[in-house]
Amino acid sequence: MTRQGIERYIDHAVLKPGMTRDEAYAEMRAGVAFNVRTICVRPADIPLAADLCRGTATDLSCVLAFPHGTALSASKADEARRYIELGIAEIDMVTNYGLARSGLWEAFENDIRAVTDVAGPAGVKVKAILETSELTLAEIARATVAAIAARADYVKTSTGFAGGGATREAVRAMLDAAGDRIAVKASGGIRDLATARDFLAMGVKRLGVGSTTTPVLCGSEPAAADAQRY
Repeated sequence: MTRQGIERYIDHAVLKPGMTRDEAYAEMRAGVAFNVRTICVRPADIPLAADLCRGTATDLSCVLAFPHGTALSASKADEARRYIELGIAEIDMVTNYGLARSGLWEAFENDIRAVTDVAGPAGVKVKAILETSELTLAEIARATVAAIAARADYVKTSTGFAGGGATREAVRAMLDAAGDRIAVKASGGIRDLATARDFLAMGVKRLGVGSTTTPVLCGSEPAAADAQRY
């Protein structure tokens, strides 16, 4: 994978909670300029981001129940409805991974299904964030199977806001459990081209990266020590 084309795998995350509106707008606009696959925004920024994405090749995604995933399933479904009404194309939802750690797999699956039942009929893709740093490899594999049963479109490693990010071991567990039944998104800690290429070579279909890392991957500037963590 060369730098050319990598932008179409990138979900350009503009999620830092303390960003001002002007700062967020500048980072979102940069993502569209790089022709990324999606810009992934804070829910309050959806209307602003929708205007930026309109008429471009960049779709709009947002986070849901971010970053802890502990909202009621009914609240997650309500969030999804509201975001879809605002024109979102994809939703990155945080699963209730405490349920996974508890072995309550039916409840874990139903929590994801609460969102996919709303998003699926609207043609909106759902990425189920597992927060893999909090799970064992066996739990990661089982959570992937639950996400498949709940009709999610992707399983995603991490929020980038809790513990570690994507690792080869976690991604391999997801890919092995997924087969060709669900796509895998690696996110968290991807800050250089070598890491991005490695995950793509493994078979992931999306890369979640902080907005300040997109220029690094796309070749416009060197990596910065103080790059936004994601």
